[in-house]
Amino acid sequence: MATREQVLEVLKGLTDPVSGSDLVASGMVRALNIDDGEVRFVMEIDPAHAQVLQPVKDDAEDRLNALDGVRSVSVVMTAHSSPKAPPDLKASRPAEPQGPQKIPGIDRIIAVASGKGGVGKSTISANLAAALAAEGRRVGLLDADVYGPSQPRMLGVSGRPSSPDGKTILPMRNHGVTMMSIGLMTREEEAVVWRGPMLMGALQQMLNQVQWGALDVLIVDLPPGTGDVQMTLAQKAELNGAIVVSTPQDIALLDARKGINMFEKLGTPIIGMIENMSTHICSNCGHEEHMFGHGGVAAEAEKLGVPLMAEIPLSMNIRVAADGGAPIVVSDPTSAQAQAFRALAKTLVTEGVA
Repeated sequence: MATREQVLEVLKGLTDPVSGSDLVASGMVRALNIDDGEVRFVMEIDPAHAQVLQPVKDDAEDRLNALDGVRSVSVVMTAHSSPKAPPDLKASRPAEPQGPQKIPGIDRIIAVASGKGGVGKSTISANLAAALAAEGRRVGLLDADVYGPSQPRMLGVSGRPSSPDGKTILPMRNHGVTMMSIGLMTREEEAVVWRGPMLMGALQQMLNQVQWGALDVLIVDLPPGTGDVQMTLAQKAELNGAIVVSTPQDIALLDARKGINMFEKLGTPIIGMIENMSTHICSNCGHEEHMFGHGGVAAEAEKLGVPLMAEIPLSMNIRVAADGGAPIVVSDPTSAQAQAFRALAKTLVTEGVA
C-alpha cells in the first residue's frame, strides 16, 4: 500500500498557482489520512481562488489514483476567509444564495433529528428505513452523525465502500436499505476529530458523490443538537421535512424544542414527532410503567400543530436487535415493537411523505 511519504511526494509535485509553491509547502493540505490504500485529505483554500484551484484538485486526484498501492482518493476542497486584511464592507456584495438543491435520483429526503443525544434517534432511523423497505419503498439511509456513527452496526454492514473512479462512492446495502456512513470509512474505535468545514465537506460528499441510485426516500440520521451538519443539510439539499424524536421527560423536550425552532428558522417543515421510550412493560408480570413520564411529547406536538406519529415502547428486544445488526422490524417482524414501526411507515407512505 502507498505510504504517507509517497503521497506527500506526489503532492509536492503540484504547484499552487496562487502562491507559486507546491501544495504541501503552501499549507493547504490538511487532515491527510491514508488507510488501507484509501487516501483522504482536505484542501483548505481562500474562497476567491476556488475556480483557479479546481484543476489542481482534479490533477491531484488523478496523480494519486495512478500511484501504486492507492485504491481510492477523496479530496474535499473547503474555503476559509483570508486573515490578511479585513473585508471592505462598502465594496463587498453578498454572494448569490445557491439555495437547496435536489439530489439526482432521490424523490424525497426526510431528516430524523433530536435536540439531545440518547433519545434513540438512530434506532428510530434504522427501523423506519427497514419498515419503509418492507412496505416496498426504495429506501436509502444516510448516517450523518459524523461524531457517533452507529448505522453500520445497527444494519449489520461492514467493510469499506468502493469507488470505481476515485470520485464516486458505491454505498452498502442490507435489509433492503441502501446505506452510507462515515463509520464505514473509519475504524470503529477511531474518533473523528474534524472542524466545521471538514464536517460540511464530508456531508456534501456523502450526499452528492454517493451513487444512491433511484430512491423513493432518503432517511438522514442527524447528530443531536443544532450545529453545522443540520444547517448544511437544510441549506444544501431539498428537504421534504423533519421528524423530531424525543423521550417524554422534560429535559429531553427542552432540547427537542430547540431542534424544532432550528428547523423553523431554516424553513424546513416538521412532519411530526415521535415519542420514544414511551412506556415499559415488565417482561415478567406485564405491568406497564411510564418510566420517563407520559404525555409530554403529545402535548408538545399538539402545541405545534403537528401530529404525534408514534409512541415507541422502551424494550430490550429493540436494543438487542439493533446491537445484533438486524433492526427489530427485520429480526422479529410480528412483534408489537416491529408493528409500531410498520404502522409509522404505512402512515408516511399513505400521506405521500415517504
